[in-house]
Amino acid sequence: MSVRELKPTNCHFCGYLCAFTATVEDGRVVDLEPDTSRYPYDEKIVRGCRRWRMNLEVLDDPDRINYPLRRIGERGSNQWERISWDEALDDIAARLRALAEKHGPATLASAIGGPHASFWPLHRFMSLFGSPNNMGIGQICWNPRIWMDALTFGWTVEADIDPTRTEAVFIWGTNPAQSDNSAFWRSLIALSKSEVPLVVIDPRRTQVAARADLWLPVKPGTDCTLALGLIHVIVEENLIDRTFVERWCHGFDELVEHVRAYTPEAVAAVCGLEAADIVRAARIFGRARAAALVSGRGVDQIGPDVAPTHRAICCLRAITGNVDKPGACVLAEMSDFTPEVDLELSARMTDAQKASCLNTPYTPLQCYEGYEKVRALTERLGRRLPVRYLTSAHPDLVLKAMLESDPYPVRALIVEATNPLVTYADTNRVFEALTSLDLLVVLEYYLTPTASIADYVLPAAGAIERPTFQAHGGVANIAYGGPAAVAPYYERKVDYDVFRELGLRLGQGEDWPDETLEGAYARTLADAAMSWDEYCQTGLYWRPPAFEKHEAAGADGEPVGFATTTGKIELACEILGEHGGDRLPTPSSRAAIGDAASGAAQTVAVPGGAIPDEVAASGKALSDVGVRGQAGECLMLITGARKQPYNASMFLSNPDFRASYPHPLAEVSPQTAERLGLSDGDPVVLSNGKGAASFILKTAPMRDDIVSADYGWWFPERVPGAPGFGGMFESNINLLTDCSVADGEAMIGTWAYNAIQCTIQKADDRAT
Repeated sequence: MSVRELKPTNCHFCGYLCAFTATVEDGRVVDLEPDTSRYPYDEKIVRGCRRWRMNLEVLDDPDRINYPLRRIGERGSNQWERISWDEALDDIAARLRALAEKHGPATLASAIGGPHASFWPLHRFMSLFGSPNNMGIGQICWNPRIWMDALTFGWTVEADIDPTRTEAVFIWGTNPAQSDNSAFWRSLIALSKSEVPLVVIDPRRTQVAARADLWLPVKPGTDCTLALGLIHVIVEENLIDRTFVERWCHGFDELVEHVRAYTPEAVAAVCGLEAADIVRAARIFGRARAAALVSGRGVDQIGPDVAPTHRAICCLRAITGNVDKPGACVLAEMSDFTPEVDLELSARMTDAQKASCLNTPYTPLQCYEGYEKVRALTERLGRRLPVRYLTSAHPDLVLKAMLESDPYPVRALIVEATNPLVTYADTNRVFEALTSLDLLVVLEYYLTPTASIADYVLPAAGAIERPTFQAHGGVANIAYGGPAAVAPYYERKVDYDVFRELGLRLGQGEDWPDETLEGAYARTLADAAMSWDEYCQTGLYWRPPAFEKHEAAGADGEPVGFATTTGKIELACEILGEHGGDRLPTPSSRAAIGDAASGAAQTVAVPGGAIPDEVAASGKALSDVGVRGQAGECLMLITGARKQPYNASMFLSNPDFRASYPHPLAEVSPQTAERLGLSDGDPVVLSNGKGAASFILKTAPMRDDIVSADYGWWFPERVPGAPGFGGMFESNINLLTDCSVADGEAMIGTWAYNAIQCTIQKADDRAT
């Protein structure tokens, strides 16, 4: 007789981890329903999401990897043998031990993505192994804002949109309608119907921009100049909060002098905007008693201008008094539960191991030395940032170590929940580096392009099969998620179990005391006096934050202030100056006042959509695509925008999604398409000196003379591995991108996914 149970569980196909009730029969999930009794408490969020039914569908997807696989042929040959977990982990551990004995522990690198992963178990394994080389894309997502908030305010800040108090909302470089399906987007919809002005800064007229009172279609890469222009107007019109500035801001007079040249007219010329709109936006922000500002990947991915842009946004908040203020923003609290910084055990690394960090000579902040200087400040008020995210190895430097053994050989890579061959910049170089390794291990759901060239592919347990605990790196006092509904199907394993078992084989036993991830989470919550069962009942740990924490009395009876060098908000940042950076936010030369380009597209001579010789020689050229002519129109490329129902390179295998969104798109404005003689549905090729990729043209409301290309595209329906590697050399925009540390942002190393030059050309009829 079958046993039927109702069990709480959570989605894991985006970072919001919406709650479900799973119907389980004999250990198998047979149905799912949204659960409004647990966080996020809103059935409409799940019902409006196209992904949530996937949680049931992928459990028995015939393409899922269910057993450990070992490569037996050439890389990419699709020749595998099924082996036991013990055999796989024994061999991987032995090979890692041998490589470490030969080259040192830093010979191992890792790459991690999300959201279907627990980051800290891999980071703990890396710390205990002795390698600082966890490679990721933090430099273009999350890290820049966290760093600049911490340097300016002493900790991170989050927008506090309160309909009873917020009097203006700015959305800068993000589109919540596509990047998530959260309550935040729903609150913006409600806000747009109210009297609260909404200002959106984005070169694309996104769904949120369409609801805005003012849309500023800023020229990509000039965001810092725009922010300084807003500050100029606020200063000139005396819209500052003078009491707050005099009491709590350091370097105000310097900032005033710094922005003197950023007049609305000068900024308009650089940013491609109307001067009157810049003035209007500044007045909206400056006149509001509480103004909230939310920024996103559009800011995080502007390369050399990322740090100064975030710093300018911090200054904009500060001079108007919109810091740790209800309805504006809140200075986050460190978690009551065990924070990420303790879970990852980075403190167990030796000084010599930390010194082997590849970043150290190149990115003064994004390395262990930079981290330690900032930690010394934040600890004054009892806060500690996570180490592994903010020291993650720059991909350019890891690839160099793989290919050139400079400054030492990186010969092994563990990849979890990411697909670097599609999602990392400079695809051809990534492919060359990864295929050169002595050991490549991938934890995955499917045979992605990266998995297809691995030595071992290990089947990862996914949503419903694993507990979830989203804690935002420990920089906020909130965690949400819940329990697994069932044990992993087939021979899939929870990632924690994989790294714990590897660790046990490599002598790390005492540092993995919990046999299960649930046990580890229970230990994590114990510090906050909450049990695992209590957490699972509500799906949430949260304590309302206090505001104006800088005014709280310290041990000496004086206000504690901010955890910075001066104890104040640093408009002029002393640590950046000590590291050779700009104390005041300063745009790069491409966006400097006085160097404004017209922004008009030009016709330039290029190798007419040609693929680099080394790609063509390996059979990786675009399939059946010819290019008309040898000259193309030069446009400014932006990429990385999230688009439902996809998320970067994920969910492309879903047949329903593909039916409604079958092709990778390159979007231009109707005016740009008309000028170029292009029409909706035309096959086009984008190309530059790095490479070329094919797309289908779509017109969309956006700034003229830019092209927004889909990111992370491949074709899962094709046979994985050689020769086509899932079509990743056809429509992958990262064939055109570069992560050179020399050309990136100086303090963190951020590379550019915005403001990249490329040409666009119409493909011949064979592309159809």
